[in-house]
Amino acid sequence: MSLLGNLFTSSIGRKFLMAVTGLVLIGFVIGHLVGNLQIFSHPDKINGYAEFLHGLGPLLWVARIGLLVAVVIHIWAAVVLTIENRRARGPSPYGAKNTIRATLASRTMRWTGVVVLAFIVYHLLHFTLGGVEKETFKDNLPAYTLSEDYHVAGMTVVPQGKVVADVHSMMVFGFQNIPVSIFYIIAVGLLSYHLLHGVDSMFQTLGWRNHRWSEGLRKIALLFALGYFIANAAIPLAIITGKVQLHERAQPAAAAAANVTTSAR
Repeated sequence: MSLLGNLFTSSIGRKFLMAVTGLVLIGFVIGHLVGNLQIFSHPDKINGYAEFLHGLGPLLWVARIGLLVAVVIHIWAAVVLTIENRRARGPSPYGAKNTIRATLASRTMRWTGVVVLAFIVYHLLHFTLGGVEKETFKDNLPAYTLSEDYHVAGMTVVPQGKVVADVHSMMVFGFQNIPVSIFYIIAVGLLSYHLLHGVDSMFQTLGWRNHRWSEGLRKIALLFALGYFIANAAIPLAIITGKVQLHERAQPAAAAAANVTTSAR
């Protein structure tokens, strides 16, 4: 049987697929977080960043399709391995479960994974596709013109004066909705908890963990998951508390939308 076939038909191969696709998805969530943290800078930063991504054109869709494939393979491998493990254990005498060596994070991986998947779908509808909130001021925002160049690796990728979408205001307006922010923080917390065991398992599957480095790698996984949660939660919390606000050009549109919403009620 070919090497590719073994990856999909053997338990070891499926564990390896989970680890590799998990590594790809970890890279994505880190990049996504770094991009979103630009909300704490001048609006030019995150608006220029969003325009840069959209300007990638077909390459952006290649990346999206690649991520979708990684997600599908990751979920498929997780489901198959879970079924195999249950069959291998067989019926447990006295209804007892052997969870002495299993951590709480590992035992709840599939449930946190389901919640995280639901969150990703909602998040895409809310911010990327705009399908959750029907009446928002983002549809009436004036065009945003960059006041400075946006650079990547020292190169100008979006020039000053470029008219772009006002992603900064879209994020601020979205997270001013308290229930949305609470849901976001809870979901990010579950994602971070999922990452805690996922990163640790990835080290094991890829053969990076040994007796000497085991404890240190677990601490790295814990610090990564904790740092990821804090950084993500800081975004809606900063908006709710007013640390990050709408920029001056967006405020008239927000006020007009608020008046329309009030009168509609």
